[in-house]
Amino acid sequence: MAIVESIGIGIGLAVGLGALALELRYRKRPIDQLELTRGKWQIKVDDPHCYRLVGDLQLVNRSSTLAIVVPELSAEVKLFSKGSLEGITTRTQVIPLHDDAQPREDGYWFAYLMKEGKTTRLKIVIDISGDDLSQLESAWVKVDYIAYGSIGSHPREQHIVLPLRYPDASATPKWLTKERSQVLPIKTHLLCHQDKILEIIDRYVKPHAQPGDILTLGETPVAIMQGRWKHPAEMKLGWVASRFCFYFLQTASISTAYGLQSLVDEVGPFRVVFAFLAGAIAKILGKPGVFYQLAGEQARLIDDITGTLPPYDQFTVLGPSRSQEVVNDIKRQTGLSAAIVDVNDLKAVKILAATSDISPDLLEAALRTNPAGNADEQTPLVLIRPTDRASARE
Repeated sequence: MAIVESIGIGIGLAVGLGALALELRYRKRPIDQLELTRGKWQIKVDDPHCYRLVGDLQLVNRSSTLAIVVPELSAEVKLFSKGSLEGITTRTQVIPLHDDAQPREDGYWFAYLMKEGKTTRLKIVIDISGDDLSQLESAWVKVDYIAYGSIGSHPREQHIVLPLRYPDASATPKWLTKERSQVLPIKTHLLCHQDKILEIIDRYVKPHAQPGDILTLGETPVAIMQGRWKHPAEMKLGWVASRFCFYFLQTASISTAYGLQSLVDEVGPFRVVFAFLAGAIAKILGKPGVFYQLAGEQARLIDDITGTLPPYDQFTVLGPSRSQEVVNDIKRQTGLSAAIVDVNDLKAVKILAATSDISPDLLEAALRTNPAGNADEQTPLVLIRPTDRASARE
């Protein structure tokens, strides 16, 4: 038995080393050094018949050795609404803001050379018009561009999600009675990369909070605000993800090539391969779950496409980073006890991070029925008010 296990380990290590060699070769490709940021966006015009969205984005060549040409860059927008989009039109302009060249009057994006380490800016203007825009909820902006040069010619994409509708933060709250507490699911606008957690709390939670309340935040909304989401078209599949994904349960997010690639990009191919091999051996020996222990928390937290509300259902969303720092900062800045949680409709409550003054039992009792919901309720924040203040710290 020991000989068989040793042979299996040896073969596994050989396969793993070969996979790592291929993966590391893939990860060194210079094409990945060209980056388009999601940028800063503002709503410049907002009335019942017209919106104007303006974004300031950056193109960055992070390579220290290669110049990259950007011969094409264009943008398109998809709108999301509670009602019909009939009669609503959009117009999109891309305006280069290069330091060394003026934009063309006809709006044509001319081929632009990005020297080593160079950064340039561009502006995207989106005009939305129609007889009634009151049902609009969000806009999904897709930017297509090409990286060209000694690296070849490679199409690239960047995706931006922007809210267009903001709920009334001062509306009369509807508290729910739970075991040992009252619970308030708090509706927000569709959160995006430029939202700040403390600003969201100040806007939506502060009007309803009292001393002693506990604030919980969904793990996926926190990750979205941290910009930890990618469209599959933005990712480049490596050898590890495209081969190893078949060995996971089909219900797991990492059972798809892009779901597993997001984990590889996060923790590195070596850790994924090592966790896979060790997990496979442990499973043979009757110890399941070792892969997830060794691959790290992100392996369980990744939401593949369909895992959250539109338009984020088209993206792979990682779990949040620095979760404990986030909740500690909320407590320090607002005085509210806070936790980041992962809750589902199967009555499972996972606490990713919590301030030290929170009772896990109280939290689980309050959230067991998933008051925030898993559909399109858009209530990423839940305020918990213990009915017995002493029990909040048990």
